[in-house]
Amino acid sequence: MSQEAEKIRKFVAFKKKLEKRVKGLESELNELRLMLEAVNSILLEKGFKHVEIAKAPGTAEVTPTEEEALVELPTGPSKQYEKVTPLETVTGERLATLHVNQDSLRIVLAEDKNFNVNTPPFTQFLVERVLTKMQEKDSELASSGQLTADKIFSYNIRQEGDIIQEILIRNFDANRLKELESSIRWTLEKMHEKTKD
Repeated sequence: MSQEAEKIRKFVAFKKKLEKRVKGLESELNELRLMLEAVNSILLEKGFKHVEIAKAPGTAEVTPTEEEALVELPTGPSKQYEKVTPLETVTGERLATLHVNQDSLRIVLAEDKNFNVNTPPFTQFLVERVLTKMQEKDSELASSGQLTADKIFSYNIRQEGDIIQEILIRNFDANRLKELESSIRWTLEKMHEKTKD
């Protein structure tokens, strides 16, 4: 009888492991579906809109990726493609440049700074407490039907080795944009202070 009870105990434990694994895979599948929807919407936009980016004299020609493509925003007679905001230290040293358009934010980090992904407070603060929390909140809203899947906040950090090149963010409102700009500036300032020492 005790052997039978032990078998049942093991099966119950195994069942719990399976349930946990299934839940994890379902969560991953939902995230992949959201990313696919975001890519589809970008491709749809690109199919109807073509934006030429003026090349600055003396710079290499860069072809933007699908995610980096700018979206035309109607603003009356003329059209505005994006708002560009420099992020600087109090002494005026460039940390990054924010490229904001209708539904996406592209943060291009200053090439001369070499911001390392392992330098605090990048992961601990910006990624875990700001970006991930916004994404989790939207995922909860989508789960309860208060937000459509294609409107969930998402981000992508592009790096070369451990050096951060840029951060791409989609689906945010004006309040979040202010919070993002403030959090990114503070994070980069702290990282820059650490690398100067």
